Amino acid sequence: MLINHVLDEQELKEYSPIVLAYIGDAAFELIVRTHLIQAGNRRIKEIHKDAVGIVKAESQAKIVRQIYDTLSEQEKDIVRRGRNAKSHPPRNADVQQYKMSTGFEALLGYLYLKGDEQRLLTLASLALEQPEK
Repeated sequence: MLINHVLDEQELKEYSPIVLAYIGDAAFELIVRTHLIQAGNRRIKEIHKDAVGIVKAESQAKIVRQIYDTLSEQEKDIVRRGRNAKSHPPRNADVQQYKMSTGFEALLGYLYLKGDEQRLLTLASLALEQPEK
């Protein structure tokens, strides 16, 4: 991906789950946009609408619940840390969904900063394969 210096476990433990979620959000957004672009040339308005539908808190909360059993114990711990982190959800967001999506983003951020591109892409692919319910 775009990272040129990966962090080791000790360095990663020093980051708050909110910081991990911040970079995880950006990594997931880039993966989603790339996925949508690779599906074929379309109007940007349509691509944007589809991207927003995937990366919104409600969708991410659903995704993390659906893939939770596929996660390692360490990954589940990172999701829990992100979910339990003190954050300020937007006024229009469901608090529980926002917390779960923060956990998902924290995990993606952790994997990104760790340089585990394969696992990051695997989880993102699982997320992109989830049917809309």
